[in-house]
Amino acid sequence: MTTRTKPTRALTAVLALGLCLWTGRLLATMAVDVLPGMPPVVDPANLYSEAAAGHLSPAVADALPRVYVPTVQSNGVYVIDPATLKVVDRFPAGPEPQHIVPSWDLKTLWVNNNGRRGTEGSLTPIDPKTGKPGPSLPVEDPYNLYFTPDGRSAIVVAERLKQLDFRDPQEMAMQQALPTPQCSGVNHADFSIDGRYAIFTCEFNGGGLIKVDMVDRKVVGHLKLSRVTFVENLPPPGVGPADAAFCGSGMPQDIRISPDGKVFYVADMMADGVFVVDGDAFKQIGFIPTGIGTHGLYPSRDGTKLYVTNRGSHSPNGRRRGPGSISVIDFATRAVVANWPIPGGGSPDMGNVSADGKMLWVSGRYDNVVYAIDTETGAVTIIPVGVEPHGLTVWPQPGRYSLGHTGNMR
Repeated sequence: MTTRTKPTRALTAVLALGLCLWTGRLLATMAVDVLPGMPPVVDPANLYSEAAAGHLSPAVADALPRVYVPTVQSNGVYVIDPATLKVVDRFPAGPEPQHIVPSWDLKTLWVNNNGRRGTEGSLTPIDPKTGKPGPSLPVEDPYNLYFTPDGRSAIVVAERLKQLDFRDPQEMAMQQALPTPQCSGVNHADFSIDGRYAIFTCEFNGGGLIKVDMVDRKVVGHLKLSRVTFVENLPPPGVGPADAAFCGSGMPQDIRISPDGKVFYVADMMADGVFVVDGDAFKQIGFIPTGIGTHGLYPSRDGTKLYVTNRGSHSPNGRRRGPGSISVIDFATRAVVANWPIPGGGSPDMGNVSADGKMLWVSGRYDNVVYAIDTETGAVTIIPVGVEPHGLTVWPQPGRYSLGHTGNMR
């Protein structure tokens, strides 16, 4: 009798444990009360879980594997085959193309042609299946482009106009203009885990951040950032004085949320590092020094690390062959675990991670090249392109939908 009941009790225990774990995961998932219309959060401990290697959507099944590189001064797009590491195409775009942005539904790549004047601005669609552009749509001052988490609207970041323009996500007809007068140089953004608010960076005039309510579509907060509030960031005795960037005003650039959704990381080009901000409380809680001219932020495909581009200069005009580098931050410890210099100097700017997570693709903005960086070793392959490459994107990328920029995938 005893020998017959032991397996039953063991099996019961295993089933009970499995049920508890499943129930706990289900409850945790249900706890994220997302913006209506937004896809559910699959794993609250890692909001990048659906952008992991291999998680390609059926929407990108026929997409050509390509790296699309906008060149600001060449007014065109260079196309690289990631398998051969060679430029295989080039086509004209509008004046001053800044970023190439995947649409929310993953069906279009939008070239953001900023224009020398607002009236010259446009968005050029690229068909990812053919790699070819379509007719441009006139859009005023499209420096950057994002999408609301519910997919209802595109958000054109009109930097020069100091406003966010909510537009139809396909036709780009204006829906609503949101002025951001306190945010000089409104620039990059990321969204909370529930999609109910976004934080945008303000590049100029002292920098800072604004918090935007995505439900009521209004600015609900403004936050200044400062290194000097953190005594632990002062140089130790005998090392030397704090550098000019330490004491100067900030210049925040890219921003990314942590996998657990608890904090935002903000790259600051003058502070030479990454600020850590509690998004819900909208409060600065830390700072991580990385390198000179900290600029772009890209999560690894497994959601454990953050790749940080350090452009090698504090100047918005940049410099050739500066002390550019890539820093790697461990999300769990918020510590820098690797720093990869660009051989011979460089200016790593914007880009993204390959679909398999093995390569970080970044523009060398002031060296007229693209860097293909091995994410295991930091080894760099350099590919010449046009003049002033900026916000390149790698396509396809894993994920269910795109929140914009060069591929903020969820």
